[in-house]
Amino acid sequence: MSEIKTNLIVPIGTQIVVRAAADGGSVGVIENAPTEAPGVYQIRLADGTTANLYRSQFSIRKDYQRNALEFETADDDLDQYVIYRCVVGSRAYGLDTEQSDTDRRGIYLPPAELHWSLQGVPEQLENNENQECYWELQKFLIMALKANPNILECLYTPLVEMASPLAEELLAMRAVFLSQLVYQTYNGYVMSQFKKLEQDLRATGNIRWKHAMHLIRLLSSGVTVLKECYVPVRIESGREELLAIRRGEMPWEEVDKWRLRLHKEFDAALVTTKLPERPDVAKANAFLIKARRSMVRD
Repeated sequence: MSEIKTNLIVPIGTQIVVRAAADGGSVGVIENAPTEAPGVYQIRLADGTTANLYRSQFSIRKDYQRNALEFETADDDLDQYVIYRCVVGSRAYGLDTEQSDTDRRGIYLPPAELHWSLQGVPEQLENNENQECYWELQKFLIMALKANPNILECLYTPLVEMASPLAEELLAMRAVFLSQLVYQTYNGYVMSQFKKLEQDLRATGNIRWKHAMHLIRLLSSGVTVLKECYVPVRIESGREELLAIRRGEMPWEEVDKWRLRLHKEFDAALVTTKLPERPDVAKANAFLIKARRSMVRD
């Protein structure tokens, strides 16, 4: 059970469960509470009697019920089920500096019995200290089908640190996730974020230049996806101009003009793209089922 916070005063009227040895499990209601901790609570029990208890001698009923459903094995080491690990972000783009973090992303595929159990599995594993995030396979596939830029870049980054045979199979079929949804997803995000940058500029006179650089990079990437049917990650051209934005050396007006030009290119690319209107959901689903079956243990 979770540790009790004895320094907080529980309000009158709260339903509790007695933890004291003599009446353990009894249900009651707080009739009188101390003004400061530690102090004695007057509890009206279900049988009509009263008891004077310290905070350490009872649990709040809702917490007690929730804790009763906790698994002793809930902290199972899910990191061992990571099947794909890659580097994304500035280092993958070739826009990193000495101060840049190394952002690792990937996929984990837990055993089937964890999916089937009451405890289930989290949609993602995060380690903020190490800048790592791993999505459960189904969550990853759904986001890829929706043309999430971060997920698509995971599939196309040149910096792959680890890939199981199943992950290699996924990389080989990554084109099934590309569709015209890229236009709506990329375009919509960039427009909304530029609006926020403009609001910041009006309110504070400051611009988050690094964010502005990545928005231009993302919009340019979207144009390439529609034109060439792959996701460019490593910046091959325009690198110095992007870094100039990051350093705040390009006037905001020029940055905004660049954005508007890219929006026009994006519109034109949508008209001529060879990408399908929708991604291949059936192939993604078949891959997920195959992967799930591979994790059924005897």
